[in-house]
Amino acid sequence: MKTIDAIIEILKREGVEYLPCFPTTPVIEAAATAGIRPIVCRQERVGVGIADGLSRVTNGDHMGVFAMQYGPGAENAYPGIATAFSDSVPILLLPLGHPRSRAGIAPHYSGLKSYEDITKGIEQVNIPDRTSEIMRRAFAGLRQGRPGPMAIEIPADVAMEDVSEESFYYVPSRQIPSQGNPSDIEAAAKALCSANFPVIMAGQGVLYAKATNELIELAELLQVPVCSTLLGKSAFPEVHPLALGSTGPSMSGTAYHFIRRSDLIFGIGTSFTKHGMVMNLPSGKTLIHATNDASDINKDYNVDYPIVGDAKLVLRQMIDACREIIGETRKDDQSTAKEVQSEREGWLGQWRAKLSDGSTPMTPYRVIWDFMHTIPPEDAIVTHDSGSPRDQITPFYRSNGPRTYLGWGKSHGLGTGLGLTIGAKLAAPEKVCVNFMGDAAFGMVGLDFETAVRSNIPIITVVLNNSTMAVETQQMEDSHRLYGTRDLGGNYAELGKAMGGYAERIEDPNQISAAFTRARKVTEEEGKAVLLEFITNAEVEISHKRAF
Repeated sequence: MKTIDAIIEILKREGVEYLPCFPTTPVIEAAATAGIRPIVCRQERVGVGIADGLSRVTNGDHMGVFAMQYGPGAENAYPGIATAFSDSVPILLLPLGHPRSRAGIAPHYSGLKSYEDITKGIEQVNIPDRTSEIMRRAFAGLRQGRPGPMAIEIPADVAMEDVSEESFYYVPSRQIPSQGNPSDIEAAAKALCSANFPVIMAGQGVLYAKATNELIELAELLQVPVCSTLLGKSAFPEVHPLALGSTGPSMSGTAYHFIRRSDLIFGIGTSFTKHGMVMNLPSGKTLIHATNDASDINKDYNVDYPIVGDAKLVLRQMIDACREIIGETRKDDQSTAKEVQSEREGWLGQWRAKLSDGSTPMTPYRVIWDFMHTIPPEDAIVTHDSGSPRDQITPFYRSNGPRTYLGWGKSHGLGTGLGLTIGAKLAAPEKVCVNFMGDAAFGMVGLDFETAVRSNIPIITVVLNNSTMAVETQQMEDSHRLYGTRDLGGNYAELGKAMGGYAERIEDPNQISAAFTRARKVTEEEGKAVLLEFITNAEVEISHKRAF
């Protein structure tokens, strides 16, 4: 078999069903011939996002893979890979490489050099007979330790050369999780059980470890409230009585209250990274930090109780250790849950006017609120885009089940959410997959809505159209007054229709819920992609924006 056929055979053995891609690369035809469905995108960044969404929703059980041509294909994919790397998402990249006779000659783009900073590793198939071992290392890297992208460059000439029969041998590897050191667990459990106002902060490591049940068990055992990082949103069901919601650039008043008062924060499956689209931890807190990547420990904070291990195994160890210390004495104490409910009701009361506002143009908060009460969170997979949509939806939306929300954003390119939503729908076709984006984000990647239409992937794209660049550009007042630099324009519903999808433009806030009901019906009964354009105001108020 040729090198390219060997690679596709390995992808099949690894359970790969879809290949987001952009021509021209022989990987596409080889995949299609072998029964792997190509999803040809409009631009490479969105294609990487599709692979990203596939991996996130399956927690890496079915790896997202993206293939592209050498030169401009590899260049255009860079920002999508950077997002996946910063968010620790395991995806496999298959860039075609220049033929060996032209490799390394300026000014040819070298993915081998450029991708080093945004992947866990990149290797070139320089000899056909090394294909099996190179693919084995790539998939092992995707599964072990901190997740992240792996890349394999396939020189165009090597792709079509023969692999000898004796050199092709491939058996899929498996993840090998590790427990925390028992003495570290014991010390952390004692600190957690003796804290007066502890808070658990769940990162996406809980999702990858499939540890939601263990997290619920520990929280209920100790009656400790749980928040999540932006990436970890949905790791703990946000409809649970002990749920505080997610943290990040914005957060609920409930999370703000409990984190500000806390004397101990137990971070599980999170890197505790400062800055970016994360919440900086307030000073003066005792920190327990459990991560599967030792390089996270003491990176940005002095950690009192470090633990290195898989989130599921560490949580089980913590449950057992805490039971040894306290038994069942706190399990029936509902005081914390009652306080969570009281704080949430008080915070929502402060926002009720915006959440139920009937004026026009409508506030995006009314769109979010009505959506939440129209499509049950357990039926959906929801994601945001950068900037205002992210900061507006994450404090209020209550997910219910692992990966029913895809939070992202340490590297936050506008338009990422569209690809994630397409990938999510491929991974979980039974879910209502919805992306909330602004008009600026649509301007970046909106034509890839046609990818969903053409590929019969029935997603719902929500465009919050305020005809301006809102929160992020308030400082541009002089240039805006003179030249209208913040103004944006477009009838995005008409674009959606022109691309073959079902689309509506909604200006009356009393029609929000009905529009979402119709959109869901179209996706489920007609199998069509839907674009809903809501005409909103330029909302600038955010809940607890960068509170700490």
